[in-house]
Amino acid sequence: MRIASAGIQHETNTFANTPTTLADFERDSECGPDFAGDRIRQRYASTNTIHGGYLQGASECDVELSPLLCARAQPGGLVDRDGFERLVGLLTHRLQADLPLDGVLLDLHGAMVTDDHQDAEGEIISRVRDILGNDVPVVVTLDLHANITSRMAAAADLLIGFETYPHVDMRDRGIEAVRLLVQIVRGEVRPIQAFKQLPLVTLPPKQCTLREPMQSLMNQVARLKSTSDALTATISMGFPFADIHDAGVSVLVATDNDAIAADRHADELADRVWALRDALQPELTSIDDAIEFANGLPSAAGPVIFADGSDNPGGGAPCDGTVALRALIDAEFQDAVVGILCDPETVAQAHNAGVGTLIDARIGAKTDDRHGTPVATRAHVRTLSDGRFVHQGPMRNGLPGDFGRMATLEIGDVRVVVSERRTQLLDAEMLRIVGITPERCRLLVVKSAVHFRADFEAMASAIFDADTPGIHRPDFECFEYRKLRRPVYPLDRNVTRSPEST
Repeated sequence: MRIASAGIQHETNTFANTPTTLADFERDSECGPDFAGDRIRQRYASTNTIHGGYLQGASECDVELSPLLCARAQPGGLVDRDGFERLVGLLTHRLQADLPLDGVLLDLHGAMVTDDHQDAEGEIISRVRDILGNDVPVVVTLDLHANITSRMAAAADLLIGFETYPHVDMRDRGIEAVRLLVQIVRGEVRPIQAFKQLPLVTLPPKQCTLREPMQSLMNQVARLKSTSDALTATISMGFPFADIHDAGVSVLVATDNDAIAADRHADELADRVWALRDALQPELTSIDDAIEFANGLPSAAGPVIFADGSDNPGGGAPCDGTVALRALIDAEFQDAVVGILCDPETVAQAHNAGVGTLIDARIGAKTDDRHGTPVATRAHVRTLSDGRFVHQGPMRNGLPGDFGRMATLEIGDVRVVVSERRTQLLDAEMLRIVGITPERCRLLVVKSAVHFRADFEAMASAIFDADTPGIHRPDFECFEYRKLRRPVYPLDRNVTRSPEST
């Protein structure tokens, strides 16, 4: 049995100013300029990633896997036309050349938006389907933040979404996709999917599956998959910072050739999510309140974590916001760490000056005026790093990472970590490589909304979702939606659940 795999992954924040280009995919994919072949095997083997799961699943099922392409870029603004067409052209050309195949796996995010396509993943799956015809099965893995559309559900034999946020089940979902694809090819199952789109949008903090109500919701998904006739089930919370028609929450259940059962299970999940719509709305805390709380704790209590999700690069933000940093400096807070800000200019200044020197820095807020203003200050260069590391935490475990050059600057007793590359702080190793032991900080500001919890939650004395400005701010009142279908909750309060379904 021969199956092929391919991936083009991007989470698009349509409120971001900076477009995403082919150069961004080339920089962030780290599989070489061709995004393919042995580089994929070398990078992803034995890692907690979707392609790591594909490789492991293929080995366990004794099938031949041909990785055609794996391209990803950090979340950001619209993917430009030339970059999208170049990547999809590579995928379709290689797919055509690799025929005949018994099946195809697609590693997609589910929230990509381009100059031409609100539903970029629907376009990708459809182009793959045009090449394969209807007889070759296509199984697609999607992020928990996928904005799933009826076009995506119709074009794929199966859609399988992540069950965790932080995303610590990526390898498991990749293995699941391989196993189900093999069953389809062998004629052991004939999947039928029921898709329900709810009139509901939610924000990242309460989408976290380590917290209620998401923990119970995903336990229900797991029970459905293990104890019923469902082949697979997905609750996708959607990506609310994409102003497109189909943004928001959806549910999908697949059974073995039983449309009635699939529809019934999907309705039960959708009803449960809808009943929890108010519990899924976040509560935010100001940096001043977080400072006051941290000052009231004993020094050995463990770090208070201030999750600056409004500036989360994992959702397309610039990752150079300074509101929390400025407040900590002004308060002369003792033993705080802010990280990791993307500021290549300050990194270069620190590396040119060297460890132990004082520099007159202008830190952060150089991308736009929506995340604070630059902090002009004299700073001590405490540590320097090349920014290379291997993920040690539960998320992306074993995968190499690269921040570009990094520096730790100290202003009074506040340390700020700056890097050349825009990357979300989601693994404690990212701080340890610049000499910071996060367990010993009193207050830690992380440029992340939820993913940091996978590796940091156990050490924290308290975690606050930040009330700071930004293009990833978890507050619908900060955004003007023009393309999102209406009515939708909570933008419109008097909404009843009449989900579209296929």
